[in-house]
Amino acid sequence: MAAEATLETTQALAKFAATLRYGDLPERVREHCKTLFLDALACAVAGHRGEETGQMAALASALAQGRESSVIGGGHLSLAGATLLNGYLITAVTMCDVHRATMTHVTPEIVPPALVIAERDGLSGRDLLVAIAAGCEVTTRIGIGLDYPVFRARGWHGPGILGPFGAAAAVGSLLQCDADIMARAFGLAGSQAAGTFAAWGTPTVKFHQCRGALSGLMAALLAQQNFVATREFLTAKDGGLYNAYVNGGKPQAITAGLGQRFELEQIALRLWPSASLIQGLNTALFDIVEKHKIAAAHVRKVDIALSQATFDMHGGFKTYKAKFEALLSAHYTAAVILHDRALTLAQFEPDRYDDPKLRRFAAEKVVVRADGTLAGSQAKVDVIMDDGAALSARCEHPLGSPENPLSRRQIEQKFRSYAQGVIADAHIDAVIAVVDRLEDFGSVRKLMELLRGAPRAHAMAAAE
Repeated sequence: MAAEATLETTQALAKFAATLRYGDLPERVREHCKTLFLDALACAVAGHRGEETGQMAALASALAQGRESSVIGGGHLSLAGATLLNGYLITAVTMCDVHRATMTHVTPEIVPPALVIAERDGLSGRDLLVAIAAGCEVTTRIGIGLDYPVFRARGWHGPGILGPFGAAAAVGSLLQCDADIMARAFGLAGSQAAGTFAAWGTPTVKFHQCRGALSGLMAALLAQQNFVATREFLTAKDGGLYNAYVNGGKPQAITAGLGQRFELEQIALRLWPSASLIQGLNTALFDIVEKHKIAAAHVRKVDIALSQATFDMHGGFKTYKAKFEALLSAHYTAAVILHDRALTLAQFEPDRYDDPKLRRFAAEKVVVRADGTLAGSQAKVDVIMDDGAALSARCEHPLGSPENPLSRRQIEQKFRSYAQGVIADAHIDAVIAVVDRLEDFGSVRKLMELLRGAPRAHAMAAAE
């Protein structure tokens, strides 16, 4: 399925997404897509614990009056409402995937619109699997076609800009759009591409993800109606993505090996809640904790070295405020791992992050600094004990990265842990079994029945 060199980049990518079939996906790519899907579901059920989830549920409920689509762990909403809310659920507690080359979370934009269309139209698990692959590949391919340092220097945030294209690709795949309609869907997606790092440190960065999902859904549905849109959005000289957002980009990277090498395999996962760039710090700290039986009470100092980019984003939360800042804080993450030898959502509840002892430890004993020899999510940690002993670890590749991947079993356990009390207990293993053999599963409607919420009173009541 190599792209035709004569096609403009947008159209080549559209042809790829429109013609992608199950047989075109190598087995390892299929399995990675299923792992990404299960992880997205795990994040979504965990997302019911998000601080702002109730606010997003209220917005989604008011957005439209339909009830044809299922909320993961909730009730029914409109196509638009369920897409928006499910997208927010996946990203709500800061533990979803990330394409590190572009610092873009992918599944919050791709999975929700694919689910609502597959459910609405009674499509199969195999159809859904192909759509997820198409959406993830389009998102990451457009990302590597950017000149990312320029993109980031201008303040752009990937999910709300790249995500709409991937969401449109996933929906277009399910709608069986041809290459021409898919290209116009990309034009409509690009017309909605937005989101900058001015939102950093606030939950608005998570809104970029779910809004990207909704933008892609609208783009594909409108293109299906033969709405006229540019078919060359990526490379258009006046306002095209690569000419407006960066300095021309590297569009040739989009089509290089397209259909032969899958960039979606570079999407990393997170076992622990907390920001993507501090997963290396988490990995190094857990290496120390697992090798040495240390008591936090006997720690004199924790010296943490991060890359400049990571330090700039996560080194300034020594006196974090509430849950969201705690999730971003390298200081708090270090403190709580050393005290609890664990990092789950339980560590990000108010009674834990507001513990005065933890706050003092994070502010007074944890030192975070930038190290020019480190890049990306790499980290070095030195824990100095009261007796002067130094316990050290360095992380080159965080747990969950392509070089240090999580197993399907670990993702299954993540889903089990956070699904309890959100969906019916009897459905938890059934969902895992469905994802494991997704290509052989019948109607996605049956999967969504399993994923709807268990009867209970919670923040998602607004979705009922």
